[in-house]
Amino acid sequence: MGIVSSCFESCFQTRRSQSYEPLLLENEREAVADLLQYLENRTTTNFFTGSPLSALTTLSFSDNVDLQRSAALAFAEITEKEVRQVGRDTLDPILFLLSSHDTEVQRAASAALGNLAVNTENKLLIVKLGGLEPLIRQMLSPNVEVQCNAVGCVTNLATHDDNKTKIAKSGALVPLTRLARSKDMRVQRNATGALLNMTHSDENRQQLVNAGAIPVLVSLLNSPDTDVQYYCTTALSNIAVDGTNRKKLAQSEPKLVTSLVNLMDSSSLKVQCQAALALRNLASDEKYQLEIVKAEGLSSLLRLLQSSYLPLILSSAACVRNVSIHPQNESPIIESGFLQPLINLLSFKDNEEVQCHAISTLRNLAASSEKNKTAIVKAGAVQSIKELVLEVPMNVQSEMTACVAVLALSDELKGQLLEMGICEVLIPLTNSPSSEVQGNSAAALGNLSSKDGRTATDDYSAFNDVWDKPDGGMHKYLYRFLSSSDATFQHIAVWTIVQLLESGDPQLISNIRSSSLLNPNIRQLATSRASSPSSSVGTPHSHRSQTHSYQDTETGEGQGEIQGLARRILEFVDGDGEPMLPRSVSTSHMQPGSSVSESIASGREHEELRQSVRDAFSISRAH
Repeated sequence: MGIVSSCFESCFQTRRSQSYEPLLLENEREAVADLLQYLENRTTTNFFTGSPLSALTTLSFSDNVDLQRSAALAFAEITEKEVRQVGRDTLDPILFLLSSHDTEVQRAASAALGNLAVNTENKLLIVKLGGLEPLIRQMLSPNVEVQCNAVGCVTNLATHDDNKTKIAKSGALVPLTRLARSKDMRVQRNATGALLNMTHSDENRQQLVNAGAIPVLVSLLNSPDTDVQYYCTTALSNIAVDGTNRKKLAQSEPKLVTSLVNLMDSSSLKVQCQAALALRNLASDEKYQLEIVKAEGLSSLLRLLQSSYLPLILSSAACVRNVSIHPQNESPIIESGFLQPLINLLSFKDNEEVQCHAISTLRNLAASSEKNKTAIVKAGAVQSIKELVLEVPMNVQSEMTACVAVLALSDELKGQLLEMGICEVLIPLTNSPSSEVQGNSAAALGNLSSKDGRTATDDYSAFNDVWDKPDGGMHKYLYRFLSSSDATFQHIAVWTIVQLLESGDPQLISNIRSSSLLNPNIRQLATSRASSPSSSVGTPHSHRSQTHSYQDTETGEGQGEIQGLARRILEFVDGDGEPMLPRSVSTSHMQPGSSVSESIASGREHEELRQSVRDAFSISRAH
């Protein structure tokens, strides 16, 4: 109240000192008197309705600049103490004051409007009533205080989704971008905050890029102010969601990754977190996956991964997952000491997403190298998976079973995995409510059952141990898949049975030959020519990775693959009991580049079939 009262006193003293005394209109005199009285009792006065609002409105629309200043200052002080939803009768006088040529009126009016713009309904009404145009004019003011308040108001308005596009189309982005470089830190904070609020939709991000915001945001990553760092880092993280924007960043901002890596060591936890998330989004592209490692970002990510602060753990885990997609990064990540922290996060029950990122990263690290697969198993990943997989959420189960399927591609590790009893948890999961979990578990069992260059010393007793248990064992699992309406599941089952028969294990052979559940279904598949419906299930893949859909199984040729495998089984089951041997070089892994039925289909006419099998059973990287 003191500010407003002094303004009134100054106004009247000026008039008395002049050689003539400008006359106030009668209604203006009454408004001044009323307002002074209301301000004396301000704690019990509602200024947003009735006589108090009428007095403020009269002064706002006055031709007397001193009265306009009094009204603007009163609105600023009142709204600083109390913010509520208001109507047009409150906003109209403030918007009128906003268009004043007087700097003091502009400053106070924009402060009042910014205060009211905290309320959700007010945000919408201010824009609807045309508030953006005078705010843009004030952003172009040479007065720093006016700039600061105007930009602060736009920042508040931009937090409402319905306003974002209107602000982008209003012409506000260019002055906002310019003011982000202001030497005044308050203006810089407000401007970068407004730019951040505009990055939450594809259209607005593109408008920002067109307005030249990218180089400004990147340069301000090195600001000494942590708020500015946070706003710019988060805005760039949002911009980097779009592939076209990542390409522009790659072409024009060579120091971006280094700056973000440095910010992961910021004194501010929220800046560290957003820096890791920005790097995660950039690492959707191969170039950035390599560049983050080259910029020595792994050490900072490892530190964040081992933090006790959930947002840091989540952001760094997500970033490492994307970085691990590139084959060249597998060994550097392992050598940097990530294995044990990632395995520890598998049991991070407070957050399912952290678990998914951790297991997906382990899966990626195992994708290309036998050495890395061995290191992951040695570090205890499979033991942790076995202990956790039946209890974790379904998405995590899908990732864990996919990881086991990748590890089971290694002939050197199959024996260890079987000795660990991994089949005991995979078999129940082949009956999961999730088709992804079913397919991934079956692919893992299939990979464990196959081996290149089999010898007489190969031990298949682990499959005998689980033939009838748990949950009906391998026997019931194979029956469910053989009798499934999904051709991919049928294919997995007949292929796995071929692998078990080729093992030469007498007990397994006896189990299969004597099964009254399996053989009728195998005979039906061997004679059936009708194609079965297929789906994308059965291919171990991340919920973030591309799905390889086994579409070719829907064709007659795809059904021929299943039919050929079923006939191969029957030749042995109905034969003289000699061990089943591959007819040609047996390719025995469900992995990229291998055919599960190369001994059945040969020649150029079956090349497309082999490719369909490769697609169906391949273990893709987790994106």
